[in-house]
Amino acid sequence: MQHFKTLTAYFNYIQLPQPEHPMLSVLFAKEGHFLPCPKESSPPITNDCYSISLKKIVKGNLNYGRTKYDFTNGTLIFIAPRQVLQWDSRVVFKQEGFSINFHEDFLKGTELAKQIKKYGFFSYTVNEALHLSPKEERQIESIVENIEIEYFNNQDKFSKDIIISQLSTLLRYANRFYERQFLNRKEYSNNLLEKFNKYLDTYFELGQLQEKGIPSIDEIAQKMSVSQRYLSDTLKKETGKTTTEHLQLYLIDEAKNILLNPNKSISEVAYELGFEYPQYFSRLFKKKVGLSPSVYREKYKMN
Repeated sequence: MQHFKTLTAYFNYIQLPQPEHPMLSVLFAKEGHFLPCPKESSPPITNDCYSISLKKIVKGNLNYGRTKYDFTNGTLIFIAPRQVLQWDSRVVFKQEGFSINFHEDFLKGTELAKQIKKYGFFSYTVNEALHLSPKEERQIESIVENIEIEYFNNQDKFSKDIIISQLSTLLRYANRFYERQFLNRKEYSNNLLEKFNKYLDTYFELGQLQEKGIPSIDEIAQKMSVSQRYLSDTLKKETGKTTTEHLQLYLIDEAKNILLNPNKSISEVAYELGFEYPQYFSRLFKKKVGLSPSVYREKYKMN
């Protein structure tokens, strides 16, 4: 897979105009102006750059990570360094919108270099992009206008600090809007939890807990076609519990049923639920239930 270490090399490859700054590019088209179109197609590639883009594609598939992106108007996408990108000749790039690309080294020595790693949306897959309202879109575009003005200005010792400050503001607004999206998508959140539990039901019924052990959150998220970070953030916002907590609660609930079978030892129950070490199962059960597995069994056993 081809990897591009510099922004200039990446832009040469995708056939976009050379950036004004070796580590930063701002492309912004509005009021009848057109964004330059990249090359028609590309096999999987990676680069060392961050990208923030608004509604650049209206038709065709852009593969980002493991997922195909369904673009719509008012959609904001965040791409982190070393994410796999791929697109085909059926992609139609929209003429209006913006795209900000900056090398990760552009942030070196700034507070944003630390802060940007805390923004979960750079870890989301593309079908979990941020869908902006018209008002939110205008707010984001006003920030991009400020960045664009500074980008094309005669750059001096203040330029980078000003641009970094504007980028930081943009990301804070994006974080706020994602919070709104989480709150407004209750039905989708409930559907995620339902799919999460359904996957575990199937995994358990097929005996895979015993065969393969407890699945990782990343494995579950992949099967659900979402990113681990987005799954956890969405469930946390809606239910107050992380994916790990939901997984543990599912296992404890199954354990309660199995424990009432007097023919199985505590160790057998633990192994059936995918626990490699029965002691860990017992500690987790007591932590969540308030009783050890043996005490629970004695208390609730069938007469």
